[in-house]
Amino acid sequence: MARPRLTFRRLSGLDRSGPPPPETLPGAPLRPWTIPNAIGYVRIGCLIAFLVTGLRDGPGWTQFTLFAIVSWGDSFDGMAARITGQFSRLGALMDPVIDRALVISGVIVAWKFELLPRWALGVLIAREAFMLAVGPFYVRRRGELKITMLGRWAVWPTMSAIALCLVDTHPVDQILLYIGLAMTLGATAQYIRQASTSA
Repeated sequence: MARPRLTFRRLSGLDRSGPPPPETLPGAPLRPWTIPNAIGYVRIGCLIAFLVTGLRDGPGWTQFTLFAIVSWGDSFDGMAARITGQFSRLGALMDPVIDRALVISGVIVAWKFELLPRWALGVLIAREAFMLAVGPFYVRRRGELKITMLGRWAVWPTMSAIALCLVDTHPVDQILLYIGLAMTLGATAQYIRQASTSA
């Protein structure tokens, strides 16, 4: 099957029309040794470094930089996959896990040092725990949930809020957190509706 033409919108991930690459579907080989997956391994290393240094040293520019590398790395490995055609099942599985782990790690650091309202962080972590608990169960029974555009866009204000709170940008970080939280809860409702209609 011919690949869609690589326009700017498709390269940047704005255009996700068409079926997913067959290399990413259930049952496809993991293919761990690809350029996009190498970026994913760097993201994992920076994520561990962020959590360790964040809990040990508190917020600062080092933690902001590590968080930003992991966050933006999601876009870079997607672009690398589309440019090289090196799609893989491992990459499809690894990316959302790293994103969710980054949010949880950021919430842990922000909670410890009271960088953002704890009630909002609590709602966010409860949502992540819900998705971690229900997601694998649904995949085993019904197949994979399709990521909605609201779910994709909700990542950015949420990630930005956590990153900015590390370098004291109050109240911008709080405003972004509330926006991201509203979008995240909206996306969760979409996933619940999607699961119920496919049941």
